[in-house]
Amino acid sequence: MQHDAFIGQVQARARLDSRGSAERVTRASLETLGERVPSTVAEKAAAQLPHEIGEHLRRVAHQPGEPFTGERMTQADFFTRVAERAGTSYPKAIHEARCVIEVADEATNGALGTDVRPSLDAELESVLFAGSSGHT
Repeated sequence: MQHDAFIGQVQARARLDSRGSAERVTRASLETLGERVPSTVAEKAAAQLPHEIGEHLRRVAHQPGEPFTGERMTQADFFTRVAERAGTSYPKAIHEARCVIEVADEATNGALGTDVRPSLDAELESVLFAGSSGHT
């Protein structure tokens, strides 16, 4: 899947009014996910996405040469961060982040979910991977 198709899918599934909004929520969701999971998981997932999209997962700041194991955060912390970065409300951030993850998982033929799910606690995993319809 190419960058434009990815963003178009996010825009359609999240019912966003512009490509800019889709870009913002994609960046916000994947940067937050990149902070939450170990750097090796983020890098593996990023390599399977369109380059511009994958870069959002790679933006986590940590000490060079030292493995980053992922920042622990609650489900509320995760979606609050997404909402702040995307400039949207908390409830919208949940739906929009799920749409981003759904498109990313499809773009990687399910590899994103396979790689990322084990790094998440059950509560965050079940909400984040609920998809655009809200069902797992």
